[in-house]
Amino acid sequence: MTETVTTNPAVTRFAVPGRIAVSDQAAAVWRTATLTEIRRETAHAATFRLAVPGWAGHLPGQHLLLRLTAPDGYTAQRHYSIASAPDDSGHIELTLDHVPDGEVSGWFHTVARPGDTVEVRGPLSGFFAWQGDRPALLLGAGSGVVPLMSMVRHHRQRGLTVPLRLLVSARSPEELFYASELGAETAPVFTRSAPQGVPVGRMAAAHVAPLLSEQPPGGWEAYVCGSNGFAEHASRLLVAAGQPVERIRIERFG
Repeated sequence: MTETVTTNPAVTRFAVPGRIAVSDQAAAVWRTATLTEIRRETAHAATFRLAVPGWAGHLPGQHLLLRLTAPDGYTAQRHYSIASAPDDSGHIELTLDHVPDGEVSGWFHTVARPGDTVEVRGPLSGFFAWQGDRPALLLGAGSGVVPLMSMVRHHRQRGLTVPLRLLVSARSPEELFYASELGAETAPVFTRSAPQGVPVGRMAAAHVAPLLSEQPPGGWEAYVCGSNGFAEHASRLLVAAGQPVERIRIERFG
């Protein structure tokens, strides 16, 4: 995804039994990452798999800072959400839109090949992280689904029984990230075109309210990720449906 801003971008420490412990000291180190695989997701987005020696691990929902350095010494840095679930393989995955005139995304989509290297630092931000210990209600649009997919993958890989639901908005089925991976936990909303018989339109109360009506024990922790406009719109829908404001976590990009 593109540059991200969270309401609390500070690096934090985690020490949860059975979870990866991430220190701010480890996250402050720049590491050389090698591109090992490129997978096409949509016509304008692809997933880039990176091998990162010494990677400290991450929690679903966290992001990293990536740095490219040109031969003349010029550098460009961007924040990108981590798409992969935490594991001990030493690999992480980023799913990037090809942003028009984007220096970094443009390099990944038009120049990068397996074997190329970049620098990464992280993981960053504990605010948007989900530790798998409470019900998660996820709302995303476009590339905003990237950190939410890390949560979905973590939920599946660990065989977690805690409830998780994903409501994702895309312009069309062709622009839906991870379409072949999405399962029963996911409800897609299409804003421009949709399969025959599926309504077309913006995410609305009719999509959100039923999810809030099936409150699990302890209630939902809501995670919203997308553009500024989507983040504001989705947050209002959640509040109108009864979700407590203090239990809505927002990551926006632009």
